[in-house]
Order: sequence, then structure tokens, then C-alpha cells
Amino acid sequence: MSDAIEDFLAAGSWAVVGASTNREKYGNKVLRCYLQNDKAPLFAVNPRDAEVEGVPAFQSLADLPEIPRAISIITPPSVTDVVVAGALELGVEHFWMQPGAESEEAVGAIEDAGKSVIAGGPCLLVVLGYRE
Repeated sequence: MSDAIEDFLAAGSWAVVGASTNREKYGNKVLRCYLQNDKAPLFAVNPRDAEVEGVPAFQSLADLPEIPRAISIITPPSVTDVVVAGALELGVEHFWMQPGAESEEAVGAIEDAGKSVIAGGPCLLVVLGYRE
């Protein structure tokens, strides 16, 4: 496992940006994978729903009760750009763009800020061994 992945998984607080109530979507599966692996504290970011899989959901990272050290991003690339800009302002340290969420602009912004980014690589579900 790469150092970036090990550091991400050891970060100590996580948020899933793009968490979904639809159990078929990756935003739901990634959140459930964190729950299956007892990763806490865990936050869901979903602007439309109040809860995802029993986890309170917040409209944005800025609305969370604490700033997570690490975020998984499961959004379209154009949204990823906005999410990353806001997360960098808040001081998020570790970023994991799930396949399909990658944005070259966002990756560059994270690297320029000296933060850790995983993009274009493995999916969190594979690394942690997600179970349906």
C-alpha cells in the first residue's frame, strides 16, 4: 500500500463528499465501506438528505461539526474542483478522488498546497475490501 493511502487511512477523521442514499451509487458504497471498517469520526456530505446510512448528512464541508483530516470525493469533476477549493480553505490534509471524480485542476491545487492526494489510482472499496 502506498504511503499516501496509509496516511489517508490513518488520518483519524473522514468525510464522504457525494454521499448518497441510493445504495447502488458509489457515494453510498464508500460510506458503507468506512462503516464496515469502523472508521470514525465519519461525516456525510449530501446537500439534499439529512442522513445517509444512519450517518448525519451535512450540506457542505463547512457545515460539519469539525473539519475532517481526510475526505473521499465522489462527485463529477466540475464539482470536485469546487469541493477541493473549499476543503483547502478549511485545512483538509488528505484527499482521495474516487475513480470518475478526478480533476487535473483539483489535483494540481492540492499538490500546490502541499497536501496529500490520491487520484487515478485504486478505489477505496478495493483497498478496504468492501462487502455488499
